[in-house]
Amino acid sequence: MLTPTTEELLTAKGRGSAYRCWAAAYPLHETSAIPLGSYGAASPRLALRWLRERTRHVTDQLDTAYAQPGRYWLTDETEHERALAYLTTGTAYQLTLYDENTRYVLVACPPGGTA
Repeated sequence: MLTPTTEELLTAKGRGSAYRCWAAAYPLHETSAIPLGSYGAASPRLALRWLRERTRHVTDQLDTAYAQPGRYWLTDETEHERALAYLTTGTAYQLTLYDENTRYVLVACPPGGTA
């Protein structure tokens, strides 16, 4: 599980303009999410980099059929440019992956945005 260190949290809070990134798993028939990590990125590119790393981690854990959409997303440069455009203009970006029992949500939210 990736979680920010105290130094990362302080740096992100001190900037006041960090891009909030987080990932969570939502098991079928459960009432609460399982956090899979969070990060305060200094720029849209760093937020996208974090999303790519976390997506790679999630897809590595999924069966091949369920991992395929995430693996495709990892190589889709056009979609990455779209994500950067969203983040740069103040819109959050979300990627959702599924397997038979769980929904995995990965989000990057720009400063001042809501997720």
